[in-house]
Amino acid sequence: MVFDVTEQDFQREVLDRSRTIPVVVDFWAAWCGPCRQLTPVLERAVAAREGRVALAKLDTDANPGIARAFRIQGIPAVKAFRDGRVVAEFVGAQPPAQVERFLDQLVPSEADALVAAGDEASLRRALELEPNRPDALLALARVLHARGAADEALAPAERVPGSFAAEGLAARIRRERAGTPDLADAFAALDAGDHERAVDLLLDALPGADADAKDDLRQLIVAALDELGVEHPAAREGRRRLAAALY
Repeated sequence: MVFDVTEQDFQREVLDRSRTIPVVVDFWAAWCGPCRQLTPVLERAVAAREGRVALAKLDTDANPGIARAFRIQGIPAVKAFRDGRVVAEFVGAQPPAQVERFLDQLVPSEADALVAAGDEASLRRALELEPNRPDALLALARVLHARGAADEALAPAERVPGSFAAEGLAARIRRERAGTPDLADAFAALDAGDHERAVDLLLDALPGADADAKDDLRQLIVAALDELGVEHPAAREGRRRLAAALY
């Protein structure tokens, strides 16, 4: 979707429209050589996205009020609008690859939409497109664990680097496999979203645990504390108790 815009219809065509889809505005002028280089690149990239983003072209010489309102000091200038406000911008002619990356941040990819759907089939398809995508791996692990496929859930959970949530889920699956006693109430608290109670119960299970169980319990506690948030009073106390129990 590519169209010309003026001061008279900027509100309707750009600001109002941006509440439905992202609108990219190309600020240009007839005398500007770099503008003539950039505009066709923008047009091709927008056309490839098949209506998921709009391109409005505004002649700054013919519409100086809008140019002043958005502080255009050099052209070509490109501003992206979403929900009536500027969310991204650049100045100067850019190579096609850079323009593609600029638009990619505005328009959800197929994998983004699949992860947002959140069902098992969609998550598996997202991972076909982006095999190491962390949010898809964690979401799939959670879906599989919830439907009782714990063994299958462990593999994606263990492939998410640096995620307390993924490490906690993997640790839980290992403890469930091992049949570690006295954790049923802690797991029920986690499932109910009662992370404060879960932390207390998991901390109570630490004394006497063997080395493997102790490390899994640590990861479970850290994941639950992360869910509570750094500033939560129970999280501060939980971190203190965890440190005391381990060191």
